[in-house]
Amino acid sequence: MAAQCSGLVRRTLPAIALSLRTSSRLLCTAAKQKNNGQNLEDDSSQNEQKTDSTSTEKTLTEEKVKLEEQLKETLEKYKRALADTENLRRRSQKLVEEAKLYGIQGFCKDLLEVADILEKATASVPKEEIKEENPHLKNLYEGLVMTEVQIQKVFKKHGLLKLDPVGAKFDPYEHEALFHTPVEGKEPGTIALVTKVGYKLHGRTLRPALVGVVKEP
Repeated sequence: MAAQCSGLVRRTLPAIALSLRTSSRLLCTAAKQKNNGQNLEDDSSQNEQKTDSTSTEKTLTEEKVKLEEQLKETLEKYKRALADTENLRRRSQKLVEEAKLYGIQGFCKDLLEVADILEKATASVPKEEIKEENPHLKNLYEGLVMTEVQIQKVFKKHGLLKLDPVGAKFDPYEHEALFHTPVEGKEPGTIALVTKVGYKLHGRTLRPALVGVVKEP
């Protein structure tokens, strides 16, 4: 009986061991498959997350570039607007200043005619007749001279200066040539005669002087 039991044990143990090994292999295989499945799921999830992250980053980058371009364009427009405003301010200021300086231009032109008449009146009086024996003429002449001097002071006070350029170089911006003639001892291009004086208002020619210019013989 003992021998039969011992034989049975010897036959059964290998079968059990084989069964255990088979089960162990099956369990390992199942575990690997499970792990592989989980890994595949994890990899798929990571890939999806990575794809979503890349797409979001690309979108944000494009939005950033677009906003930077809009900011740059806005800054350029702002700078141009500032420059235009500054130019307009300067032009307006210049116009105001010129209006202050040259606003009396028309009035001055009218007064020049009065100054011309006074100058002609004093020039037309014979110097030899101005003497004590002719007190009325003498007083009239002196009164005209005083009036002429006073009006020139008023002109100067308001920036109106007389141009009497005898001997000066001809300047087309200040003088108007009526004729050209050779004059002995005079340099060509200089003014030999002034038939009508000119005037400048704050450096701007209000009326050019009418002159005769020396030319080469």
